[in-house]
Amino acid sequence: MNRILQQLPEAEMDEAQFLSVLLKDKSESEVTNFINIYRSRRRDPQVILLTALVGFLGVAGVHRFLINHIGMGVLYFFTAGLCFIGTIVDLINHKNLALEYNQKVALQVKSLFE
Repeated sequence: MNRILQQLPEAEMDEAQFLSVLLKDKSESEVTNFINIYRSRRRDPQVILLTALVGFLGVAGVHRFLINHIGMGVLYFFTAGLCFIGTIVDLINHKNLALEYNQKVALQVKSLFE
């Protein structure tokens, strides 16, 4: 896990643990290549939080578009974040939303190397 955190210091602990298990049998150069591609595709939980907060200004659902939940993004947009209740729930769960998205991205990037 240390080599993941050295190359990707912005990763949260859950994300770093997932990546270290995913990349345990990879060489140092493969890990570096993986991290370079993964970093460009991952979503920071703070960005998810900030875009969810934009939902209170009248543009709800932007954070859902960022994590490829297009249907939910459209629903949030037209229902004002399900009357702000969905937006509030997403504010509380922003780290889980980012982690789930980042895990999917990690698996996609790993499949590029196989």
